[in-house]
Amino acid sequence: MTTLRQLGLISATALVMANMIGTGVFTTSGFLMADLESPKWVIVAWLVGGLIALLGALSYGSLARAIPESGGEYLFLSRTLHPAAGYVAGWISLLAGFSAPIAMAAFGFGEYVSGWLPQIPVKVTGSALLLLFAVVHALHVRRGAWFQNLAVAMKLVLLGAFAVMAARHLPQTANEGQVPLRAGAFAVSLVWISFSYSGWNAAVYVASEVISPERNLVRALALGTGVVTAVYVVTNALFVLGVPPEAIAGKVAVAQIAAEALGGAGLSRLVTVIVLFALATSVSAMMMAGPRVYARMSADGFLPAWLRHGAGPPRAGMALQLVLALVFLWTNTFEALLSYIGFTLSASTALTVCGLIRLKRRSPDLAVIGWPIVPSLFLVFVSWSLIFSFGRLGWAGLWGIGTMAIGWLIWRIQTARFPRL
Repeated sequence: MTTLRQLGLISATALVMANMIGTGVFTTSGFLMADLESPKWVIVAWLVGGLIALLGALSYGSLARAIPESGGEYLFLSRTLHPAAGYVAGWISLLAGFSAPIAMAAFGFGEYVSGWLPQIPVKVTGSALLLLFAVVHALHVRRGAWFQNLAVAMKLVLLGAFAVMAARHLPQTANEGQVPLRAGAFAVSLVWISFSYSGWNAAVYVASEVISPERNLVRALALGTGVVTAVYVVTNALFVLGVPPEAIAGKVAVAQIAAEALGGAGLSRLVTVIVLFALATSVSAMMMAGPRVYARMSADGFLPAWLRHGAGPPRAGMALQLVLALVFLWTNTFEALLSYIGFTLSASTALTVCGLIRLKRRSPDLAVIGWPIVPSLFLVFVSWSLIFSFGRLGWAGLWGIGTMAIGWLIWRIQTARFPRL
């Protein structure tokens, strides 16, 4: 499979940031407040979530240096652990990694647009958004990346404008009692937050198209994750400190509630524009990154040959992803997918970092950033949050395990029929 390296550091970094800044940052803090019952612990949770994402980005950067090819977790696990682990990761990417989050972002986009165009059904608007970006990225890699860079820049400018305006109206004092930190609630919070931070690994999905990947991939992952972490902490601090805790606890539209309280209708309208840009660029980034995984699996014989691609965009993979995202959009609700995606993707990234540790032990000369502290801390944080939150997530955790089990079963069936795989 021959691909052109057309994406520089700026485009790769923009891809990471666009994948990360999506629907979660504007909706999650209401659920965190309901569970943690303290603005202070909500802010701490966002900080810890950012630290975990940065540790993961640095670990993935080390893997990308050793394996600078497109494919993400599928490729990494196939090379470091076992082809079955890679196939399961690819299966997770297809469903929980891209198709379901794309549908969620499109659904959220339709919800916000409905405030201006109530006569258009939410899912119709979301479907139109999916079709638009499928066409944009199917036309040309460079043009799709150019749009991505411009949209991310506009989104950061809008978020900065919101922060400045909201900070001017922030209450000077906050009366908060001493609320103890509960381990179970904090673990669930980290799982929810992991969905908001998911996307820190986006650049590795297009590694074969990044110029000088050994240098630029690590920089893009770390830079994109660091900037987004700062944006998330500041933004959510404004959300939770700007209004009484009970005003946002358990609510979805946290951004609008906080903006209305801090700056009135004008700031609320600005936030709506920011959210729309965030959701649109998130859909765009995932539409760009996901099909590269399917193309890689096709090249290795695990998916049909028509999903392979050469020098141009992976149009067949984009079509498949579009169909799956539309199915998710029209058959599910937003709330039901949040915990499922967070749990499943966290498990997949933890397994990938296990692969990095195994690769390092097999090749002691391999350069791993912060070895052994960085990958070990990432595994400790993620494993702790998954174990402590499993009982509280209910069906979401079981569906995540079921997704992995089904992926492994399909791999077994395929390898039994075609032993060469």
